[in-house]
Amino acid sequence: MNKIYTILTVLLITSCSQSVEKKNSINQPPSWAGEQIWYQIFVERFNNGDTTNDPTADNIYAASNFRPVPEDWAITPWTDNWYKEDSWAENMDGDFYSKLQSRRYGGDLQGVIDKLDYLEELGITAIYFNPINDAPSLHKFDARNWRHIDVNFGPDPVGDNKIIASEDPGDPTTWKWTSADKLFLKLVDELHKRGIKVIVDYSWNHTGVEFFAFKDIIENQEDSPYLDWYDIEEFDNPNTLENEFKYHAWFDIKSLPEIKKVDITTKRTPGHPYEGNINEGAKKHIFEVTKRWLAPDGDVLKGIDGYRLDVADHIGLVFWRDYRTFIKSINPDAYLIGEIWWEAWPDRLMDPTAYMQGDIFDAVMFYHIYKPARYFFADTDHKINAEQLKDSLELLWSRLDKPMQYSMMNTAATHDSPRLLTSFNNKNLYKVWAKPNEDTTYKTGMPDVETYKRTKLYLLHQFTIPGAPQIWNGDEMGMWGADDPDCRKPLWWDEFDFEDEYKNNFQPGKKEYDKVGFNKDYFNFYRKIINIRNDNPVLATGDIEFILAEGNKLGYRRFDDNNEIFVLFNMESESESFELPESKTYKNLFDDSSVSNTITLAPVSGVVLKWIN
Repeated sequence: MNKIYTILTVLLITSCSQSVEKKNSINQPPSWAGEQIWYQIFVERFNNGDTTNDPTADNIYAASNFRPVPEDWAITPWTDNWYKEDSWAENMDGDFYSKLQSRRYGGDLQGVIDKLDYLEELGITAIYFNPINDAPSLHKFDARNWRHIDVNFGPDPVGDNKIIASEDPGDPTTWKWTSADKLFLKLVDELHKRGIKVIVDYSWNHTGVEFFAFKDIIENQEDSPYLDWYDIEEFDNPNTLENEFKYHAWFDIKSLPEIKKVDITTKRTPGHPYEGNINEGAKKHIFEVTKRWLAPDGDVLKGIDGYRLDVADHIGLVFWRDYRTFIKSINPDAYLIGEIWWEAWPDRLMDPTAYMQGDIFDAVMFYHIYKPARYFFADTDHKINAEQLKDSLELLWSRLDKPMQYSMMNTAATHDSPRLLTSFNNKNLYKVWAKPNEDTTYKTGMPDVETYKRTKLYLLHQFTIPGAPQIWNGDEMGMWGADDPDCRKPLWWDEFDFEDEYKNNFQPGKKEYDKVGFNKDYFNFYRKIINIRNDNPVLATGDIEFILAEGNKLGYRRFDDNNEIFVLFNMESESESFELPESKTYKNLFDDSSVSNTITLAPVSGVVLKWIN
């Protein structure tokens, strides 16, 4: 029996016992940042609300395509078996995953608008959109135009392309609003009316080969006014049959030419911060695009609430400092979150400290705290105990000032990782050989009962620690999927009947099947933990104390001057009893029962207890 009111280990996130101080200084994160429930939307796979704007073969063309789009190419039906090969792909070269890059389902902004009631019912308070800028790919990191929303996300792709063609992309005074742009601004307005914040994902590190500036260089070579925007290694010699044109691309991915970096004064290594900038021409364009969405036509009230910034370690700190200053001059309450991930895959995640000093970002995507939590809550081959999890969390939080600890986006699954259920259903190292073409034994199908139980316990943890919890769209539906691209299936909406999915994916042998569809029980669990978080502000702003970290038993309390919540986990194989503080009564926030003196937890279970008197 454990007397949990005797503090075994105390983690006061700072020496101050007060709740998070809310400041409007541009060196502090926005006061609203830590109070959100983030929901990440990948529009192409979210919901098809307008079939008249579905992509065509022309829309998905890029000069860098590894293979031509088949003549019989067509949109893939939303409810098809994910691992079933499209008829148009049967004669294409390449494996299943390479062909998958040409697949489209037609998700669009109208599809998001149609599901606003769903998001509100779930309890979402902030949306993070994966890139929605105009681009040929499904992921949109290969921008054709930063300044416009993808033409297939709006109601009039043909008309929007005409508008785009009428502009001088280098002159912001000629920029117009396309129908897709206007629909996005309408969506932002509708979300704001519901009290939901909005941020948008951009990669200022690279573009696609269809980007206007890069195409101008292709056409005009040394005479292009955009010559300094990219690192051109060799120009084409018009006197030869061969095309000698060469350029620097991000990680040598030729579909992603990299924006030129300048004024680099420290060593530049991926996974490490460095001092440097972006060339002046591209930088000015980036700032103009940033302002366009942050304050449309000069009106901050109509704009988005911030940006998620892709592969941030590949851009120098000088640029990021200038970028923050520019952003905050337009909207001091805007939220800037950087993708700071691997220092050295698969062993070391980046230390975000350099980016979290108040002069660059308000947060990073905090994959860092998911990694040890998975090893504690999931049944993996890399198990850690409660003391090790506590130590990991203490270390990660200790690197950050208190406001930054609370503004982090606590990220578990995204477009770049296995879905949460699938991550828990496999025993591998975090994000290592996490799809079936890398490991033929990797499980891609419906998880077992134990996995659902353990995943729910992790979610209870995610929603009761400092930092804003994040949900990858569809995880709340009970979706499963391996690492990218299997994590990007079209969402399993309740109104659809889906084909059964190959449980053994594309492996040889007799096919086995899983039933696919919206999991109402799992959805309701998400609603419950979201409501607990939203109904108890102390979980967002209060201090944290670890009160128990022994074997596989973990306990902590969230508190302020007037509130106290205990969160307890028993990950042991036997039931365990916990003594509570004397003369206090607590309410179990899952079943509303009252608890005093002692509570017994079954094996692999957890509880959230709120002090009531």
